[in-house]
This record gives sequence, structure tokens and C-alpha cells, in this order.
Amino acid sequence: ARFDFILDEELKKAAASDEVKAALAAKISRERVGTEIDLMVSGNQPVKAMTHICGLTLFWIVFKLPLQVEPEVLEGCEMFCTAYLDAAWDLTQLIGSSTFNDDQRRLSQYAALFLPFRNTTYKDNKGKKIPVVNYTFRDSLKRKASDAETVMNIHRVLEKFLSLIPSLVSAEDVKVNDGQWSKELVDVPDASKLRVLTGFLLREIKKFWRVALLISTLLYPTHVDHTEDMLNQHFQLDSKRDLFVAAEKAITKLGLDEVWDLKPLVNGKDIMNVLQLKSGGPLVREWQQKLLAWQLAHPSGTAEECIDWMKETHLKRIKLQ
Repeated sequence: ARFDFILDEELKKAAASDEVKAALAAKISRERVGTEIDLMVSGNQPVKAMTHICGLTLFWIVFKLPLQVEPEVLEGCEMFCTAYLDAAWDLTQLIGSSTFNDDQRRLSQYAALFLPFRNTTYKDNKGKKIPVVNYTFRDSLKRKASDAETVMNIHRVLEKFLSLIPSLVSAEDVKVNDGQWSKELVDVPDASKLRVLTGFLLREIKKFWRVALLISTLLYPTHVDHTEDMLNQHFQLDSKRDLFVAAEKAITKLGLDEVWDLKPLVNGKDIMNVLQLKSGGPLVREWQQKLLAWQLAHPSGTAEECIDWMKETHLKRIKLQ
């Protein structure tokens, strides 16, 4: 793939043989497999490399899954994996690969490749449900735990990103769908909800927010099944690029790039003083979220104004109780 060579037909037969598959699974260390895959994903032809792996029926030897997964992985799922990778790669080129640094590009490819089983889990020794993506990185490929965490985080925020995209890209005032967001945001005025929710989302995903946005555009709009379009290469990449650019501009215009570095106006000690608490706990953490929401809703607000709002809100709550 790297040198754009064509595989000889006899070589294809040999590479796809049961003997080679068995040897690959038993004799080659998982660390070596992971290193080679990482070079392919980071290289100049990741789609061609994965297409070869699929064509040689080596995909599930390389990306070995746990024995029992829920829901069951569909037959031909590897074709969807490669199709998503293909779409993400082409879209990255269309947007301009300089938008992402090397690490972001590399992990965006993994996030796209594993997109079809982002909701697939398995049970560990303690019976806890773990995303299959975690197993793929740590056991099948023996890659860094941080790679697994980043890709899982990207997958985890996709639904939130998808709920925000209509409001971010619309010229009109579209009501934000905040059904899946935490209860700390209930006091936020409607006019500020988009900035607050987007701010919380970016603080969750940090410098990989553009990668999460890129992957989200592949799934937008949510009421359409995109998999067949991708397999048939009917994917409208120009419209996806326009969607990405519009959402990125809106987020930048809201002044939210690097919002994860935003320092809280009010610290835990101040919160404890207002609430007259002797020690911290869940209530302090809840108020830290509420105050952060206030701060995002009032970008020019001061610490004094923030504390005044807290006192006023706290008194109202006490009276209602």
C-alpha cells in the first residue's frame, strides 16, 4: 500500500491461506501486529492497506474480538469499517489535512475504522461491560491505553455532537436538544444554551473536538442509514465538508476553542462558604458544574457576579424546599 504496488494473484492466495492465518494468529506477537497496523493507519494509504487486509480475509485475525460481544457483530462488518475509514480519509483531504496534527489524523482514522462497533461491548472478568474498542487497542493491537481512551471518548461524544450540529450550522435560531445533558444545566437561559452545551462538550473531548466533529459529520443526519451509501460510494463528501466547516466556524465564533483551559471564577472554598459547608462532597461538585455553566453563559462575567448569582439561586432553592 505504501508504495502503491499491485499484489500478485499468487501472493494473494498464499496470504489468504488458512496456514498463513493460523501462523499469523499463533506465531506473530500482538505488539508486532499493532506496530504494523499503526504504520498503515499513519501512512499515506491507510484505506488501501485496510482494503488489502479485508480482501485477504485477515481483518478478524488482526482485529481480534473477545469471544462474546453484545450486540453480535454483523457479518460483513469489516466492509463497513473500511468504508467509514475511506470516507473519513477522503473528507480529511477535502477539509485540508493541516486542520489536524499527526496524532489527531492518526486517531481519527482509528475512530472511523472502529465506528461500526462503537456501541459493542464485552464483559471483563468482573462482569463489567467494556467497549470492544478498548479490547481491540489493548489486547489485539497492544497499543497505548491513551489511544484506546481517546477513540472511546470520541465515540462517546458523537451523540452529543450530533444533537448540537443543527443549532451550530443553522442561520436561524434552532432550539437546542438538551435531553441527554446533565441536570446542572437546568438554570441556563435558552439564549445561552448552545454556548454552554458546546462548551461542556469541548471540555469533555478537549483538543480532539475537531476529530469528533469530523466523525459526527459521517453520521449526520441521524435519521438516514449511511452505511449503504458509503459501500456504494454515493457519499456526499462536499456536503459533509460544508457541514464540518460551518460547525467549526460557529464553535470558533462562540469563542470556545481551547475552552478546556478556562479557569473557574469561583473555587470550591468559596462554594463551601456560600453553602455554609464544613467539607466538600457531591453538593460542591454539583455547584461547580452549575457555576461553570453560568460562566460559559456569561463570558464577560466577574467572580463577584458569579457568587451573587449563586447566593440568589441558593436562597430560592431553600425557600422552595
